[in-house]
Amino acid sequence: MTSAEQTTIAPVAPAAAQSATGEAPMALRVSEVLRRFVDFVGRWGSWLILPVIFFTMVDVIARKIHWLDEQGRLHGLQVWLVSVFGRTFESTMLQELEWHFHAGLFALVLGYGYIKNSHVRVDLIRENLAFRNKAWVEFWGITLFMIPFCLTIIWFAFGYARGSYLMNEISASTVGLTHRWIIKSVLLFGLVTALAAAVSVWLQVAVALFGDPARRFPLMTLEWPEEDAKIEGKERVKLENAMDALAAPDEVLRERTSKILTGG
Repeated sequence: MTSAEQTTIAPVAPAAAQSATGEAPMALRVSEVLRRFVDFVGRWGSWLILPVIFFTMVDVIARKIHWLDEQGRLHGLQVWLVSVFGRTFESTMLQELEWHFHAGLFALVLGYGYIKNSHVRVDLIRENLAFRNKAWVEFWGITLFMIPFCLTIIWFAFGYARGSYLMNEISASTVGLTHRWIIKSVLLFGLVTALAAAVSVWLQVAVALFGDPARRFPLMTLEWPEEDAKIEGKERVKLENAMDALAAPDEVLRERTSKILTGG
């Protein structure tokens, strides 16, 4: 057994564990309600990837397929689709549907990506900080940047969608989509969802910083110190196993390396 395996790591307290103060504070309960809302919107919004794929494929493939009938007349798949299903399958309409659904997909999963901590981070400094310092970076980042930015963009997006609705805005193309205020309202709703995600995480971080230090609950964008230690321990064991494999004979090296890479 390696030294890393012998290291004792404190287990992470279960999600439902309560501290000596009793019931979870109001801030955590509000945070959980917001998190569930963002999670619900993100999960359903992610299904928009299907119409994005469908309309993109139809647009690309339909205009490339042509054939000749018995009289030698040229026919195209896109023309046939329009004649059967209507103008939805016209090239301009398909292209606008593509970017409308893509915009809706992007807007509705913004907050979801944040609560799942799957958005892009440049953590050259933050990742090397202690837990409380990471929490302070997250706290001030949300307070000074994310929440003010979301509020500002929501304000302008509201006027953007409202103006589109009042003027009954349509596509600049005469054969494009009507009711453009719908997609602009979806963008507004997505920004509101991102704001809800920011407030949810902010409340969690605030409790972690200012609340009972013994309380443990699932964090969205941070890991508790004991979780960090557990991850570091696993990485250390994996590195030591890889070093042992490199020191072994060629046949054993290949077998051990294969197991490490495949998780065996």
